[in-house]
Amino acid sequence: MKLNKLTLKDQGLFNKHLAFSRHMLAAFSFANIYIWQAIFDIQWILIENSLCIFFRDKMGCFMYLPPLENERYPRVIKEAFMIMDSFNKNRDVSRIENIAEQDLGYYRALGYPCHEKYPDYLCLRKDLAYLKGNKFKSQRAAYNYFVKHCNFEVLQLKPKDKADCLSLFDSWAKQRKRHCQDDLYCGLIEDNRRVIKEALSKYEQLGFEGIIVEVNKQIAGFTFGYKLNNDTFCILYEITNLGIKGLAQFIFRMFSAKLNNYTYINIMDDSGLDNLRKVKLSYKPRQLIAAYIATRDA
Repeated sequence: MKLNKLTLKDQGLFNKHLAFSRHMLAAFSFANIYIWQAIFDIQWILIENSLCIFFRDKMGCFMYLPPLENERYPRVIKEAFMIMDSFNKNRDVSRIENIAEQDLGYYRALGYPCHEKYPDYLCLRKDLAYLKGNKFKSQRAAYNYFVKHCNFEVLQLKPKDKADCLSLFDSWAKQRKRHCQDDLYCGLIEDNRRVIKEALSKYEQLGFEGIIVEVNKQIAGFTFGYKLNNDTFCILYEITNLGIKGLAQFIFRMFSAKLNNYTYINIMDDSGLDNLRKVKLSYKPRQLIAAYIATRDA
């Protein structure tokens, strides 16, 4: 079967198939899929009107999402595994990622073992915007410290800010790596630099929305994300100058307050990193949205 290379022109087709079902996992967005071209060769094909999306790199080929379909056909999954197997020297690499919990029964009934990956963290927007109560005492104190001690301005993030944002990311990355003993984490930093560059290059075309915070007329922090559905926004990235106390809490709260058309904010997964998990849990998520991976059928 001939696969199609992903381009911006495919956005309409992808959005049509994404709309077949309501999704809460952040992965189910064209913007989120597209920016991973910075790391993966992304290709797609329609099988029985089911959209199948394949990610390939030097490690092999896998499906980033389950087939996006209005009507289920078990043979679609079988053919998708055949496509992955045609690329993978080790067939164990073939897998389907980001399966929602409600779909587990379907895959397991077909004989596909499924195991849980890192969940998404779903927060109430108003919790993040107001930081009320004792449970947000530390974040509120950090926010207030920043407001009291810094000369700042909050502005809309625009494509023209790309170079300054990438420069800030490079400074942030150096600070993180200086104290990093985890090869996985350092590798993720490099990958995310490429993904952020891709996202900022196609910022308007992909419908991203974000803000920057200037301190003393210099960009000291930026954050952006995308609409997942009518009541949920996903915050994809937040990068700040680590030397400015309270800035991270300030920009997170300000962006959450700006997103007043949404009930929930998905703050993505933790990539299996303990420090990131602790930070996300400190914002008292309303729900951890489970995601699963289906592997070779028994």
